[in-house]
Amino acid sequence: MVIEPPTEKIKVSKAGSLRGEITLPGDKSISHRAVIIGALAKGKVRISGLSSGEDNQRTITAFKQMGVDIARERDGDLRIQGKGLFALKEPAQVIDAGNSGTTMRLLTGLLSGQKFFSILSGDTSLNQRPMKRVIEPLSMMGAQIWGRGGGNFAPLAITGRNLKAIRYELPVASAQVKSAVILAGLYAEGITEVKEPSFTRDHTERMLAYFGVDLERERNAVRVQGGREWEGKEVIVPGDISSAAFFIVAATIIPHSEITIRGTGMNPARTGFLEILRQMGASIEIANKREVSGEPVADIVVRSSRLQGREIRGEMIPKAIDEIPILAIAATCAEGETVIRDAGELRVKETDRIKAIVSELRRFGVSSRGPVA
Repeated sequence: MVIEPPTEKIKVSKAGSLRGEITLPGDKSISHRAVIIGALAKGKVRISGLSSGEDNQRTITAFKQMGVDIARERDGDLRIQGKGLFALKEPAQVIDAGNSGTTMRLLTGLLSGQKFFSILSGDTSLNQRPMKRVIEPLSMMGAQIWGRGGGNFAPLAITGRNLKAIRYELPVASAQVKSAVILAGLYAEGITEVKEPSFTRDHTERMLAYFGVDLERERNAVRVQGGREWEGKEVIVPGDISSAAFFIVAATIIPHSEITIRGTGMNPARTGFLEILRQMGASIEIANKREVSGEPVADIVVRSSRLQGREIRGEMIPKAIDEIPILAIAATCAEGETVIRDAGELRVKETDRIKAIVSELRRFGVSSRGPVA
C-alpha cells in the first residue's frame, strides 16, 4: 500500500482591484545582521521590527548556543545582552542553520576567528549548496575549515585561529561572501579589505557603521580594522523590500489598483526591480524618504499600469536577484517579449530557481524559451 503525503490546496479567486495601505514584516537580511552585530556588541541591544521567519531564528539560536542572552519581549522586540567580540563560548552541539544560507555563510566568517571548535550544518538542501567561495578567502586569512567534497559542502568543521588581514577581490559579486570576510576581519590583525566586481547589498557595512565600527568604504571596496569593539544600541529593522515586490507587481498588473507600502527598506542594492518595473512602464512613487538605523527607508505608492517587455541583464541583475521570479510574473502581463540574462546565481539558491520559474509558468500556459541565463 502506498500512502500519499497530505497536500494543502489553496483556492485563489480573481481580484477586482487592490487598494489600501500595508506595512510589511522586517527585512530578513537586515534582521540577520542586527542579531549578529548586536550579539557582538558590549551591552544592551534592543531590536524592533525583527523578522520572525525561521531563517532569522536560526541565527538567534546559534548565538544562544554560544552563550549570548537573547529574549523576546512582550511587545515583540528582541533584547540582546551583547557579550563583545571576544566572549563567545564554544557551542556544545552542532549549529543548525536549517535552510538559511545567510546564517551558514556569515557565521563561517565569524567562527573562523573564535578561540574554539564549532560545526555548522543545515538541512539537505543547504548542505548541497557550494561553500568553497566562502572558505577560500577565509583560508587565506588563516582559518581552518573542513567540509565535505574537499571543503565545498557542509557540514563544516571550524577550528578558530588568530587571523591575519588580507586584501581580497571577489571573483563573483556576493554580499554573503563579502560579509563573511568582513566579519572575519573584525578578528584579524590589521586592516582587511574586500573589493567586489559590482555593487551588492551592503547591509553588513551599514549596520557596522551604525554601531560605530571603524569601517571605510570607497566605491566597491570595504576596509575594516580588526580588534575594535563597539557598544550596544537600539535597532529598528525596516520593512522587507523583497516581500514588497509581490504586492508591487500585483498592484501594477491588476487594473484599477493603488496601494501604499509604509516604512520599506530602500537599500540601493535591493531596489533594482523597482528600476526595472519603471522601465517597463510601472507607476511607482517613492515618498517620505528617511534613514532608520543606517538604512534608507521610504513609503512606496503603486498604481496599476500597462507594462512593456524588455531585456533584463548585466548590472541590473545583482540588484534584483531575489525578485527575478516575481519580475517573471510581471513579464507575463507585459506587451511584447521579456528576456532575462546573467542570472546564473539563481541556480545555486535553495532550488534551481530558473528551472522552477520556467516550469511553473509553462503550467499556466505561458510561452517561454528559457532558460537563457
